[in-house]
Amino acid sequence: MELSTLDYSLIIGFFTIVLAIGIIVSKKSGKSSTEYFLSGRTMPWWLLGLSMVATTFSTDTPNLVTDIVRTNGVSGNWVWWAFLITGMLTVFVYAKLWRKSNVNTDLEFYELRYGGKPASFLRKFRAVYLGVVFNVITMSAVTLAAIKIGGIMLGLEPWQTVVSAGLITVTFSALGGFKGVVYTDFLLFFVAMGGAIGAAYYLVNLPEVGGITKLLANENVSDKLSILPDFSNTEAIITLLIIPLAVQWWSSWYPGAEPGGGGYIAQRMLAAKDENHAIGATFFFNIMHYALRPWPWILVALASLVVFPDLASIAEAFPNITEDKLGHDLAYSAMLTKLPSGLLGLVLASLIAAYMSTISTQLNWGSSYIVYDFYKQQVNPKASEKRLVAVGRISTVILMVLSAVLALLMQNAMEIFEMLLLFGAGTGLIFILRWFWWRINAWTEISAMFASGVLSISLKVTPLGDYLFAADTGVFPSWGEIPFVVLITTIVWVVATYLTQPESKEVLNSFYKKIQPGGPGWAKVVEDAKTDNIEIVNPNEKWSVPSGIGAMVLGCVLIYSCMFATGYWIYGKTTQAIIITVIAFVSGFLLIKAWNRMKDDIL
Repeated sequence: MELSTLDYSLIIGFFTIVLAIGIIVSKKSGKSSTEYFLSGRTMPWWLLGLSMVATTFSTDTPNLVTDIVRTNGVSGNWVWWAFLITGMLTVFVYAKLWRKSNVNTDLEFYELRYGGKPASFLRKFRAVYLGVVFNVITMSAVTLAAIKIGGIMLGLEPWQTVVSAGLITVTFSALGGFKGVVYTDFLLFFVAMGGAIGAAYYLVNLPEVGGITKLLANENVSDKLSILPDFSNTEAIITLLIIPLAVQWWSSWYPGAEPGGGGYIAQRMLAAKDENHAIGATFFFNIMHYALRPWPWILVALASLVVFPDLASIAEAFPNITEDKLGHDLAYSAMLTKLPSGLLGLVLASLIAAYMSTISTQLNWGSSYIVYDFYKQQVNPKASEKRLVAVGRISTVILMVLSAVLALLMQNAMEIFEMLLLFGAGTGLIFILRWFWWRINAWTEISAMFASGVLSISLKVTPLGDYLFAADTGVFPSWGEIPFVVLITTIVWVVATYLTQPESKEVLNSFYKKIQPGGPGWAKVVEDAKTDNIEIVNPNEKWSVPSGIGAMVLGCVLIYSCMFATGYWIYGKTTQAIIITVIAFVSGFLLIKAWNRMKDDIL
C-alpha cells in the first residue's frame, strides 16, 4: 500500500506535535515525583476525562471489537460492556473515596487500609505483579495490534513496527511524565475519534459494501446485528450476557475497569483538583467509552464480513502475514487499506495516537508503582525527588522493552483479553468490600491473589483446563471457567479472612477517620472507638453510598440507553430508537437531580 505525500505530512506533523509537547513539559515534570506521576494534583475533570477516553482507545481495542463481532456478532461485546456497572460504581461511590485518600498510587492504599508486614509485602508484591507482569502483558497486547496494523497497512516486519512505534512513544513518555501524557491525550482524543468515524463512514460506503442499507441486509452480516444475544441459544445467553452481568463485572480485575477503581483510572482520579472533578472525569469517560465510541469500530467490523468473509480471504489478500499472526482481529487493519489518500493518513495518525496514548499511560502508571511502591519502599527510602524521577524514566524504558519482546511472541487479541479476565477472576469483590467492611485484611487480598493466579495458570497451561472445560468433552460447560475460578478463589479468601487476625484498632480507626466510609460494615469499629473515647466520625459528613448506588443505577440506564439508541438509529429502526432515546433523556434528567443532591453531600 502506497502512502501519499499528504499522508506522510499528516503522520509526521502529528509526531512532531506530540514530541514537542513532551519536550516542553519535561522540565516541569522533572521537578518532583508528584509532578512526574500526578501533575501536582491540579487537573480539571474535562482534561482527565478526555485522557481516560484517549488512553482506552488503544490500537488493540478496535482489533478486539472486530474479532468479537466477526466471531460472536455485535452482542458478543457484552463481554466488556458489562464492565459499565463497575465504571458507574467508580464514578458515584469510589471516585470520592480515592480522592480523599490523597495517596500517590492506588497501591499506597494498602498501607493506609492495612498494617504491619502483610500490608508492606502486599504493596511491594503488587507493585511488581501489576506494575511489571500484568502491565507488560497489557502493553504487549497493544503492541501486537500495532504489529498487525504495520504488517497489513505498511508491509512492515514485526520488529520494524516495534522499534519505530516504541522508540518514539518511550522517548515522549520518559520525558513528559504524566502531564505530557494528559496534555497529548487531549490532542490524541480528537485525532483518534475523527479517524475512527471517518474510516467507518468511508468503508461502509465502499462499492463492494454498498452503504448502510445493503450492509445490514447482507447475508454475512444480518445474523450478527443483534445488540442482545439470541435468547433461544442458552449457551450464548449464559456466555455473552449472564456471566458478564451476573459474575464478571464485580469479580474480575481488568485494567480500566477495576472493581472499586484502581490502576490508571485511579491515577487520574488522584490527579484531580478535588472530589467533584474526580467524579466528573470518570463519568465522562464511561459515557464515551461504552455508549458512543464502539459503534464506528462495529460498523467497520460488519463491513469486513462483506469484503473479507473468512480468514482465508484475509490470508489471500495479505500473503506477507505469517500464520502465527493470522486472526479475525486482522480484518480491521485489512479494511483500512481501502481508504483514500488523506483519510488514510488521518486514520494512520489516529491509530498511532491510540497506540501512543495507551502505551504512554501504561508506562507512566507502571513506572509509578515501581518508583513509589517498590524502589522507595524497598530499595532507597531516602531517595531524593530527582532520583525518583530518574528511576521513573529508567523503568519506563525497561517496561517498554519487555512488552515489545512479549508482543513478538503473541498471536491474538481475544486470547489475551480472556487470559487477563481469568487471571483477575475472584479478586474483584475484595476491591469493592475493602472500603466498606472492616473485617477485610491484608491476608484476604494475598490469599485471593495467589488462589486466582494458581488456578488460572493451571487451567491455561495444564491438561486440567481441557479436562474440566473443553467444548463438548469437558466435565463442565465451557462457559463455567470464570465462575469456577471466582467460586474457588472466593472460598479461599473468605476462609483466610476468618482464620487470620483482623487489622489493629489503630489501623482501622486511622483509616475510618481519614476516609469516612460509613455504613453498617464499619459499625463495630465506630462502637469500639466510642468505647475507647476516640472520635473517628465526622458529624458533618453524610453516608453517601445509598445515593451513590441510586445514581449508579440511573447512570447505567442512561449509558446503556444511549448505546442501544445509537445502534438502533444506525440500523434504521426508528421506533425502537425513539423509545430508547426518550428513556435516555428521562434517566439523564433524574441523574442530574441525584447528582445535585450528591454534590451537596460532598461539599
